[in-house]
Amino acid sequence: MAHQYLKTQPDVKGFFGEFGGSFIPPELQKEMDAITDAYFSISKSHDFITELRAIRKHFQGRPTPTYFCRNLSNKTGGRIYLKREDLNHTGAHKLNHCMGEGLLAKYLGKKRLIAETGAGQHGVALATAAAYFGLECEIHMGEVDIAKEHPNVVRMQLLGAKVVPVTHGLKTLKEAVDSAFQAYLIDPVTSIYCIGSVVGPHPFPMMVRDFQHVVGIEAREQFLEMTGELPDVVTACVGGGSNAMGIFSGFLDDEDVRLVGVEPSGRSLKIGDHAASLSYGKPGVLHGFRSYLLQNDKGEPEPVYSIASGLDYPGSGPEHCMLKDKGRVEYVMASDDECLEAFFTLSRIEGIIPALESSHAVAYAQKFARENPRQSILVNLSGRGDKDIDFIVENYKIPEA
Repeated sequence: MAHQYLKTQPDVKGFFGEFGGSFIPPELQKEMDAITDAYFSISKSHDFITELRAIRKHFQGRPTPTYFCRNLSNKTGGRIYLKREDLNHTGAHKLNHCMGEGLLAKYLGKKRLIAETGAGQHGVALATAAAYFGLECEIHMGEVDIAKEHPNVVRMQLLGAKVVPVTHGLKTLKEAVDSAFQAYLIDPVTSIYCIGSVVGPHPFPMMVRDFQHVVGIEAREQFLEMTGELPDVVTACVGGGSNAMGIFSGFLDDEDVRLVGVEPSGRSLKIGDHAASLSYGKPGVLHGFRSYLLQNDKGEPEPVYSIASGLDYPGSGPEHCMLKDKGRVEYVMASDDECLEAFFTLSRIEGIIPALESSHAVAYAQKFARENPRQSILVNLSGRGDKDIDFIVENYKIPEA
């Protein structure tokens, strides 16, 4: 079913419809072509697949469970389920593709992993993969996010990664990507750039989706086993969109299942107050690929914002852009206030502290459940909120019991 879709998207040049592709300098394109060739040969080999499956089971702790939120469902109506990626080792879905990218780097004989990070979850996951495979690791992170996500910075350093502060521009995720790309350009032969989402030049949107597909496979099987049917709706937060593509890819061929991506509407819909690129962006090129982009009249990316550091990116994955245009996935928004309410509610009612990124999807699920009391909704709870606790305590009042 969905595997047929995965074999046909993207096309050979990395395009999902009109989105994606590879808009990079010729010298870097040679390296990308080598990575693409290696991915198609190595990743389909018995040895690679066997090793990756063993890593997922014995190191990551997969499969992660699907969980019925009885208390939250009783409060809101409907039936709310969570795919518990917060229980994946390192606390988020990011390790799914980082271990795959690390394993690919090992087979390619690379010495160093380079990446950007926003919320720090990708950085922690890649530092974990580097430690596992005995590789060097360099993580570029905006100064704003370093201050906001201090626990994850410490975790990266404990794992042996070099954390490079990014001090230009808004000092957040977009600038971190710029900085990491520059570092990679200096030495693409012994290094590999491990992009943290389904973004960037081909083959990364495809590779990251394929490594995250395990989430959708597990969730579909688990939900059928638990309920005897498929969920009415599957939802996930969308910044770059890796966790969403991971779970959506398991249900794309199930036409009766609605797929809903939740973008951050932040403080308001004024420029610089949100990061809802699929809702308000126009087609443009950034970081080597074409997507819906929040941009000015000159085609330059606009400043973006989200309470969740992992969502404050001015574009989105090219596959999401195609799925939006085809009408297969619906993209909605949740504000900072709605995100915070969901964060506190899930913590208090279910004993699960979600990442602020994932809380956007929980906020939508609560709203959907109230309006559709007889339907089921499955949320990809993409990460846990340990990383956000310091930020929450410093900036917001915790509701009284």
